[in-house]
Amino acid sequence: MSISRVAALLLGGLLIAACNVSSAPGAVVFQDDFSRPISGWDRYYDATYSSDYHEGGYRIHVLEPNTDAWAIPHLELADVQIEVDATKLGGPDDNVYGILCRYRDARNFYFFLVSSDGYSGIGVYKDGRRRLLTDESLLPSEAVYRGDALNHIRADCNGYQLRLFVNGILVAETQAAEWPSGDVGLIAGTYGQAGTEILFDNFSVLQPNPQVP
Repeated sequence: MSISRVAALLLGGLLIAACNVSSAPGAVVFQDDFSRPISGWDRYYDATYSSDYHEGGYRIHVLEPNTDAWAIPHLELADVQIEVDATKLGGPDDNVYGILCRYRDARNFYFFLVSSDGYSGIGVYKDGRRRLLTDESLLPSEAVYRGDALNHIRADCNGYQLRLFVNGILVAETQAAEWPSGDVGLIAGTYGQAGTEILFDNFSVLQPNPQVP
């Protein structure tokens, strides 16, 4: 996929949840059910993609082929366990969507992906170049629900360890050490066919448990 990303974004207001100083495993660091469009996520529209609050969730709609689009809530976090519910609203099953962590800027971050045709994997954008870390391509997984079914996605960024869970099942893991901290976020993308439209809900960031996957 090629990058098509514009960094200028409109903020909706103050966050409805702030960083939690507790370091206890499982402690909530940040939560958003997207019920209020002033919680700080990017709100952006152009001919390539749109990202905005939508019907009680958060929608990313990618309008060009071979394009990734993402959104962030503008936080600075280190080790995290990120969870979200995601549903395909439209577009091809040959798509990708998921979670970001340690987002430094539009050219540098980790991503955790699933697809509506049942694939998953972990990768990195580094200096604007996209590379998978778990294999040369996304791998098939029975844990990923196909089509427009809801998938519960969890991404752990804990020290050097990166793990991807789908519907409670560990589907991919790897190690990476480019950045110790950064923002979190959401991502969706297309391959040869445009139109990927994903609705995210119930986004949460927890303090990870270093001993329990």
